[in-house]
Amino acid sequence: MANDTTGAPALARTLTLRAVVLFGLAYMTPLIVLGTFGVVAASTGGAVPTAYLLALVAMLFTAHSYGKMAAAYPVAGSAYTYVRKAIDGRLGFLVGWATLLDYFFLPMVIWLIGGAYLQAQFPGVPHWTWIIGFVAVTTALNIRGIKTAERVNDLLMVFQVLVIGIFVVLSVRHVFQTGGAGALVSTTPFANGATTAAGISAGAAIAAYSFLGFDAVTTLTEETVDPKRTMPRAILLTALIGGGIFVLVAYTTQLAHPGSAFDDPSSAAFEIAKTIGGDLFSSVFLAGLVVAQFASGIAAQASTSRLLYAMGRDGALPRRVFARLHERYRTPALNILLTGAVGLIALRLDVATSTSFINFGAFTAFTFVNVSVLATYVRRRRAGESPGPVSYLVAPAIGAVVDLYLLYNLDGRALTLGLIWLSLGVVYLAYLTRMFRVPPPEMSFTETAPEDVQGAAPLQNTK
Repeated sequence: MANDTTGAPALARTLTLRAVVLFGLAYMTPLIVLGTFGVVAASTGGAVPTAYLLALVAMLFTAHSYGKMAAAYPVAGSAYTYVRKAIDGRLGFLVGWATLLDYFFLPMVIWLIGGAYLQAQFPGVPHWTWIIGFVAVTTALNIRGIKTAERVNDLLMVFQVLVIGIFVVLSVRHVFQTGGAGALVSTTPFANGATTAAGISAGAAIAAYSFLGFDAVTTLTEETVDPKRTMPRAILLTALIGGGIFVLVAYTTQLAHPGSAFDDPSSAAFEIAKTIGGDLFSSVFLAGLVVAQFASGIAAQASTSRLLYAMGRDGALPRRVFARLHERYRTPALNILLTGAVGLIALRLDVATSTSFINFGAFTAFTFVNVSVLATYVRRRRAGESPGPVSYLVAPAIGAVVDLYLLYNLDGRALTLGLIWLSLGVVYLAYLTRMFRVPPPEMSFTETAPEDVQGAAPLQNTK
């Protein structure tokens, strides 16, 4: 794939609606709904499907706004590009800066979830051993330029769907055997005596982590056939289909295990897998989840290091540090090591807090994409046009309010860290723009040429 700054040929438009939707669903990693099930259950008091429904509603409004902006600006760059084009370059830079927080913490959360499930199976092995093992192996592979994540992506997607399908079937069988056919239809998974509005909101803020990736399809805009028509449909379909899978799996799993009492919420699905399928299926489930987390960790770390490389190359970060490549492997080794070092923070965090760190950047980007549609509405009205008030005013306004509400309900430590990160971004932006007197450098969120970074996976929100 060509780098648009090198003068190489443009990317070919070959992707259809089906291909883009499958790409987005693969990014969302459907199996993650089980990876975080216990954490969401603990937050909601055993009403996981309701949390996913609220998150789905929020994502559909936001997906609508992403579709509008993708049609207006059919180039790669996602939230950063939309805010920069529709509102202001400096604000766009800060949205890109907030998105960087997502990329830094994505590998950490992946390794943390994988470590939690391995500890559940091997309680005699300290948790920190698994975390350090994940970090060390994936860092070594990425420095050498291994393309494992790219090569197994399709196979991994099929395997995930298979494991999810078996999990749902076994959950339904378990409920049928213990409560009869009538027990398969119940409102208890959506609301019970322990359900509160605050709990559902907190759970939805965590559940939104599972949706990260529906917006990643916008990075394929320049490779999509008829992007102005295809991309908005692909974004909505990805969010809707992915959300439907999440709600269905959450419902059947919550039926099989009512409430939120687990030995360890971080590895609750492993406990449920053993209940509904015995030791054999629990082992298959554990293997599937750990393999998925391992492959996703490789891709996420490669993506993060590549984003840092692109920002260093473009001058948004110091070139001498972030734009350097390993002399032998031609990979951004320092960036890979930095991402691995950040991942070690997982030794002192739990899944709920760490996913909240990611969601801070995500909800910030989502909010400003909605605001970008509102700004586009105002701009077009001033130009004498008549954009639809529902599509350009009502829907994005609702999306922005819901995103802000979910942002407010994130873990307190995540909000504190996020605000500190944004403050650092403002200070750094002031330095780059000579106290805001010159335009900020444009950050590149497109694919880097293979000859520049060998073995790095494409930039993506991988979980």
